[in-house]
Amino acid sequence: ILMLGYTSSSIWQRFLPAGTAIITNMDGLEWKRTKYSTRVRKFLKRAERWAANGSHILIADAVEIQNYLNRKYKNQVIYIPYGARKFKEANPNVLEKYGVEPGEYNLVIARLEPENNIETILEGIQKSKSERVTLVVGNHETAYGEYLKATFKDSRIRFIKATYKKEYINNLRYFSHIFFHGHSVGGTNPSLLEAMACSSMICAHDNPFNREVLGDDAAYFMDVNDVANAADLLDRNDSQIQKIKNNLTKLGSRYNWDMVAEQYEVVFQQASI
Repeated sequence: ILMLGYTSSSIWQRFLPAGTAIITNMDGLEWKRTKYSTRVRKFLKRAERWAANGSHILIADAVEIQNYLNRKYKNQVIYIPYGARKFKEANPNVLEKYGVEPGEYNLVIARLEPENNIETILEGIQKSKSERVTLVVGNHETAYGEYLKATFKDSRIRFIKATYKKEYINNLRYFSHIFFHGHSVGGTNPSLLEAMACSSMICAHDNPFNREVLGDDAAYFMDVNDVANAADLLDRNDSQIQKIKNNLTKLGSRYNWDMVAEQYEVVFQQASI
């Protein structure tokens, strides 16, 4: 049985038939997510331990997660990332729906949660001198979303309802000026890989998970000033274009769905021996 995540599935492991080989993709460090209450975070830390101790093989989607699991648990931990495919269907007409022009807007696509550093990004946009609009795509009809909308009443910041239509999302990524990626507690983030696949110029939160994926092929931010400087100064010059190409190359050599599928198949065969 392949379990994807441990947040609730770990409590059911004891009810599985004897002799079942359990492979668990441990996902990110869920207990670090500040959106959860203290009690929930304590439960998630226990759930991580239950899942790790009850599984035969653990999958880590990032080397940093693999290192963490190896330090903490005795199970075999295998690194298998996620993948993404290069976006090849650019259509600027999609932007008409959002009232923006190619290269004239920045983009944030994320769950609107504190650990995704949305406030740092938006404070930086407010502090910048850039006139570019920043589109914030996500479910803003939540308590935190309402707080963000009430706090950042800047004509350069527009909150856009979440959409799951790949055509819209990928074109928004492709034609953006800067794609700001603020995720900080996960492993290899699928939305980051998809931004790379859409040839986005990326400015990411500076943490080991994002550094592992992007290396030197992105700009990074830690605070409001970093975001403001990126908004004011980052330009799609020859150096940035080469970084975009390097990120696309990684999709073929490392973050490749065919390779990912093959690695899972090997793990399944190993577990059945």
